[in-house]
Amino acid sequence: MVQAIGDAAESARHPIVVGISGFCGAGKSVLARQLEPLLPGAIRMRGDDFLDPERSHRRSSDWDGVDRERLRDTVLSRFRSEQRGMFRRFDWSMRALAEPEPVPAGRILLVDLIGLFHPEVLDALDLSIWCDVDLETAAARGMERDRRLGRDHERLWREVWMPNDRAFYRAFQPRDAATLVLNSR
Repeated sequence: MVQAIGDAAESARHPIVVGISGFCGAGKSVLARQLEPLLPGAIRMRGDDFLDPERSHRRSSDWDGVDRERLRDTVLSRFRSEQRGMFRRFDWSMRALAEPEPVPAGRILLVDLIGLFHPEVLDALDLSIWCDVDLETAAARGMERDRRLGRDHERLWREVWMPNDRAFYRAFQPRDAATLVLNSR
């Protein structure tokens, strides 16, 4: 995987964006954090910075709580075209968008996010990695992580996030849209 990303970055005429997606709890963030130090010029962009806390806690068939348009227009497109610009992360402690900050510059941008492989964003990704694990296993991992962190999200997992993952998968077949599939069992 590191070799494939490195080769893509080497042959591209512009900085590349690597999207990492999968079900909630599939290991997207873990993978991005592991890849970043292994890829010269790589920067990780946390997908959680592009969630809307209200919408991401509601049922939807397309992970409506993911602000893909803001991510694509203010970060991904600008990063790939080496344009200066500003973007705003969602500040979870303030429950609002944070102050503007510069779009990072580098050779590779790693973005890990649920619902990322959507038609609104796919053409802004140079490589796409699907963390392949069944929904039940991914959800069990995510719920365990939340318990360790002292978060009580069990109801959200069962009533919102798992159904959203299921609906998104049926509607958009994100595994099939991936350039690379990583077995994350």
